Amino acid sequence: MLETYPKDLGDIDRDKLVACTQACYQCSQACTACADACLSEDMVAELVKCVRTNLDCADICATTGAVLSRHTGYDANRTRTILEACAEACKTCGDECERHASMHEHCRLCAESCRSCEQACRELLTALV
Repeated sequence: MLETYPKDLGDIDRDKLVACTQACYQCSQACTACADACLSEDMVAELVKCVRTNLDCADICATTGAVLSRHTGYDANRTRTILEACAEACKTCGDECERHASMHEHCRLCAESCRSCEQACRELLTALV
């Protein structure tokens, strides 16, 4: 879709933009699935914080992916702000999922996805400076 955009995108690193957008949507899906899996665990009471963190991260990642997909009327400050928020949400969620990773495979995989998305957001942020 990025290649079909009719206007010039300027100096933005297209590879990092695409990688970050994809990482955001992948992380959103992983967090949603992890939250659902946590709710199916017998010890769900111990996973309440993980579920909440997953759902918050999923929403932030999905929103970030959507913002990164829109280029008309681009606002660099808004993009930086949402990328910073997404990176922080992914860090927080990755940390929480890692706490449960030894007992729950879904948490281990979600933590990996969060780390990848956090990294992609930070790399795009660096490229925007």
